Amino acid sequence: MIKQKKNGNLIIISGTTCAGKGTVINKLLERNHNLALSVSYTSRPIRDGETNGKDYIFISRNEFEEKIKNGDFLEYAKSHREDYYGTPKKELQEILEKGKDVILEVNVDGAKKIKEMFPEVLLIFIMAPSMEEVKKRIKERGKESPKQIIERFKSAYKEINEIPHYNYVVINDKVINAVDKIEAIIKASKCQVDRIEAINVESEEEILHEFLIGEEYDNKPISKKIMEDNK
Repeated sequence: MIKQKKNGNLIIISGTTCAGKGTVINKLLERNHNLALSVSYTSRPIRDGETNGKDYIFISRNEFEEKIKNGDFLEYAKSHREDYYGTPKKELQEILEKGKDVILEVNVDGAKKIKEMFPEVLLIFIMAPSMEEVKKRIKERGKESPKQIIERFKSAYKEINEIPHYNYVVINDKVINAVDKIEAIIKASKCQVDRIEAINVESEEEILHEFLIGEEYDNKPISKKIMEDNK
């Protein structure tokens, strides 16, 4: 019999700016109770509408740097605004050991670092249907200056160049379609060979099967009986 690993899957979702990663992840969590989101730490100030412990765990720069020294992060990075973002190591491991699948939303650099530590990680890259759509979504936000928009586009093209490092690419033309595809990917990943912990061919069930087969074939060698049946 096949015995599968009890730990959950680690799933990384990355993507270009305005690809709709957050919306897709929220819908995945809403529809799948065995999925959990690893909440990242950040040193940036909390924004209107955000909840500490849900969107991010907000701490000071000094506290963040202390955690770096203590090795508390699986990976961390600094944004162009000099704010820290980091994935907690201990909390993530605890969730996986409970058998829940964990989603991490990290950038391409963070994904590569985690891949080195967790070779079995599932890497999914989300893209908008086109760069024209990205431009439209940025403008709809109405929060970016022309200079900031250019910087976002530069980052987007850099991130797209990293796609070969990922296992799957999902185009987010419609949220529901993207969610359906990612759910199918996660389900298929459960059947991967590296999820097998052991294959036991000497269990009581296998022994019983051998006995029944022997009875059915009148204790003749199976190969001989098959040859007789094919005559």
